[in-house]
Amino acid sequence: MAKNNLEVLNALDVAKTQWYHFTAIVIAGMGFFTDAYDLFCISLVTKLLGRIYYHKPGDLKPGSLPPNVSAAVNGVALCGTLAGQLFFGWLGDKMGRKRVYGMTLMLMVICSIASGLSFGHEPKSVIATLCFFRFWLGFGIGGDYPLSATIMSEYANKKTRGAFIAAVFAMQGFGILAGGIFAIIISAAFKAAFPSPIYKVDPVGSTVPQADYVWRIVLMFGALPAAVTYYSRMKMPETARYTALVAKNAKQAAADMSKVLQVELEAEEEKVRSIEAEGKDFGLFTKQFLRRHGLHLLGTTSTWFLLDIAFYSQNLFQKDIFSAIGWIPAANTMNALEEVYRIARAQTLIALCSTVPGYWFTVALIDKMGRFAIQLIGFFFMTVFMFALAIPYHHWTLSDHRIGFVVMYSLTFFFANFGPNATTFVVPAEIFPARLRSTCHGISAAAGKAGAIVGAFGFLYAAQSQDKAKVDKGYPTGIGVKNSLIVLGVVNFLGMLFTLLVPESKGKSLEEMSGENEQEEGRSPSEESKQVLAGHDTGSVLV
Repeated sequence: MAKNNLEVLNALDVAKTQWYHFTAIVIAGMGFFTDAYDLFCISLVTKLLGRIYYHKPGDLKPGSLPPNVSAAVNGVALCGTLAGQLFFGWLGDKMGRKRVYGMTLMLMVICSIASGLSFGHEPKSVIATLCFFRFWLGFGIGGDYPLSATIMSEYANKKTRGAFIAAVFAMQGFGILAGGIFAIIISAAFKAAFPSPIYKVDPVGSTVPQADYVWRIVLMFGALPAAVTYYSRMKMPETARYTALVAKNAKQAAADMSKVLQVELEAEEEKVRSIEAEGKDFGLFTKQFLRRHGLHLLGTTSTWFLLDIAFYSQNLFQKDIFSAIGWIPAANTMNALEEVYRIARAQTLIALCSTVPGYWFTVALIDKMGRFAIQLIGFFFMTVFMFALAIPYHHWTLSDHRIGFVVMYSLTFFFANFGPNATTFVVPAEIFPARLRSTCHGISAAAGKAGAIVGAFGFLYAAQSQDKAKVDKGYPTGIGVKNSLIVLGVVNFLGMLFTLLVPESKGKSLEEMSGENEQEEGRSPSEESKQVLAGHDTGSVLV
């Protein structure tokens, strides 16, 4: 425990798991449920958008989004998320976590609804307004990353902090699952109410006019869970670590946490002033930060960047992989609503069997195994399974082996979520000082979204067949799915190497990891920094 730590912070560190912990998980977690729903539901309806707005009479295949339009629709929310992570991460350290938290939620609610109300009937106007509102939806989602992680880490006790932060992030799995289930329900209901022939039989009649409501309803539904938790977010008190260590208001911090913990806590204003007098308030762009946390920030940004290249290229383009192996029939043998139903069913099955269990394995084991071990194991098995899919790729495309392909593909998702997808979110919320915690988490998350953009846009083109006759309409030839999977395997291997820069934070207080309030007599800040960097756990010894 840090020598000069405040009583209020020590009380939070050693507090038993209480009702307020679970309340905080639900409030922050519902934000992540919404984030995942909003980000991934677009992949369920892009084929439908192509059929409705880009049908060309006489074509043997249904209409599909042109490459530039598909890239914009799939990627614009990721661009907004990246910007939101940087902006709201910085703002969370300047204005406080709670004040900014409400702004992000309202932005998400408004833009979720607006993205389903795209103006006009012409393809250009519909896609332009859809992309505009999805950018700002992403901007709000971006703010949720650093704020949710920081709030949960600053409320949690040090014994189960990893599980609590991971539980917030695990709600992402339920968001992806809910998106698939809701799309199944809506498409099945519309399919039953408005039956239509397959595309080969009647190209125009296969897409009923009412199909235009389906994608709008699916996108707009994301506003509901966010709106439900708005009041609860506004009732949460500011975190004690922000109030005491950043705002320097020990009295308010003690009063807020006395209510939360239901114990009397001393204000300790003198100790706050003495901490302030030590002059440890170095900024992000200083030599002190570089010396103490430079390698940490490189570790968190690089691993999240590499992870998201693989994760988002897989997730956004699941439907293309399923089509390539024959799990979803050829587009011209289905009507528009049947195609939405099949894509949603496949994505739901993957989420149910691998994505959701992977997240909760992390929650159960992160405070036993540690962040470092889980991240290293996750990257290792993602590398193994990617190469196992890629090298004998032709074998997996044969009809007798398609189920095997789906099992292997599911395992890569399982080890992404029981691995770096969860830990890259947890660690940046634990190892940086309170005054820079939200900013550094935002920078790390933004690096991840840069990787997501590379994965989403790059895979769109790279996965195209090398045979011109098999290339999707409007695309150049690519390197094929097999070679794309090999590239992703290499990316995962690099993630394993960069994990060596990330310190282990299991069982340590936030102040212990960041070096705040820790300086002892006769000990220089550089020596203190070295101990934080080196640590005593397996992961940090390898730094």
